[in-house]
Amino acid sequence: MEMKRLVSTVLAGVMALSLVACGESASTAPATDSGDAAPAAEAEAPAEAEAEAPAAEAAASGEPITLKMWCIATESDSNRHAYEAAIADMQAKYPEITLEWEAFENQSYKTKIKAAVSANEMPDIFFTWSCAFLGDFVEAGKVYCLDAAYENYKSELPEVMLGNTTYDGKHYGVPLTMNIVGLFANMDLLKEAGYDEIPGTYEEFIKCCDALKAKGIIPFGCAGKETWCVTEYLESVIEKSAGADALNDIFLGRATWDNADVGAAVDTFQKLVKDGYFDPSGIGLTNDEVKNNFMAGKYAFYMNGTWNCADFANNAEFFPKVKVSEFPVINADKAKLGQLIGGPSDTLAVAASSPNAERAADYTFELGKLICHYGYLDGCGLPAWTPYGDTSSVNELTQAVAEICSNADTYVLFGDTAMDADSANTYLSYVDQVYGCQVDGEAFIKGLAKDIR
Repeated sequence: MEMKRLVSTVLAGVMALSLVACGESASTAPATDSGDAAPAAEAEAPAEAEAEAPAAEAAASGEPITLKMWCIATESDSNRHAYEAAIADMQAKYPEITLEWEAFENQSYKTKIKAAVSANEMPDIFFTWSCAFLGDFVEAGKVYCLDAAYENYKSELPEVMLGNTTYDGKHYGVPLTMNIVGLFANMDLLKEAGYDEIPGTYEEFIKCCDALKAKGIIPFGCAGKETWCVTEYLESVIEKSAGADALNDIFLGRATWDNADVGAAVDTFQKLVKDGYFDPSGIGLTNDEVKNNFMAGKYAFYMNGTWNCADFANNAEFFPKVKVSEFPVINADKAKLGQLIGGPSDTLAVAASSPNAERAADYTFELGKLICHYGYLDGCGLPAWTPYGDTSSVNELTQAVAEICSNADTYVLFGDTAMDADSANTYLSYVDQVYGCQVDGEAFIKGLAKDIR
């Protein structure tokens, strides 16, 4: 019950915050006073049987059909079990619907789904990130509108959670879980350097990194082979230097990249690289390799999405060693604690070209609810859907993330999701160059200001 109350507080907080707007065509729910939002969110979650009632009515049986789905829940992905459990439930409940699904690695999937959209060769159901990433597909007329299907699930899925997948007032995505970028720490290694807690100020944080280095411990691991992993570090440094509003406005095209505070933040990040705080071999490693190194005790810190709580909790030897916090504030004149990178982003959508789009829409809502449910229990993120059933098994690390989010002030969606495809690709190219120390902060902001308009 205590965990349900905490998550209710988080949902109320999300409702009260100004989430990133996904462009001029998008329509996010307006910010409301948290005092008004809280009572609704604090209502008791429905019992599991009650939660399934609308879904049972919506996914009416019919002629046998086969639906195809693409996602990123690979064998090594934290969400794999949630997908497998949800799909098994759906197969048992709807034997007339055969789901053929494939999972692809994160980075390669972004290329694959964009190519499939261009060639009009999409699966019936596909994983996507919200905001501009999905918005490009919606604008091209390739995504099925979910307004009619959503009517059957409104009591279980707060409409505010659909804000990042709403375009011109219409809903096009089914949200799963929401996540933030967390600063994970191996506390056994920090204790070797004389620290019992993750430092709360940037000055102390740097002293801690220096103490780690003096003990022969690498402070950070980062997968340079997957650029999105580098953004988890860089965007956090920028947000805690220039402020969430400044970064959000830049991502949404409301302000120029030519921002001196952003340039200084890039230099701050690059100084960490040049000063040897990052594993030099990381530039050629995948995220799975870096995460495994972190759990094996090679690095003290790992900055990545809080969906990793599931993998950490499943490692009985490592789990007692790990804690999570948010990255410390670098410039208190512009930034503050509670400004987080992340928010509701992981989404399922239906292709407009699907010959069974109407049935696929209902199927996708119910499947999404189940993936969210199992993912939340596993620790893969906080729920976009109203929690139901017994949630007492949620691990302590995910509870700590919920506590961080309950005190959130602002969420800034991941940059390569918030921006349109062309701008995101340009941005990621510059991020690569920053991590490789090929461009400094000045070149980064001037180059992006010129190349992204």
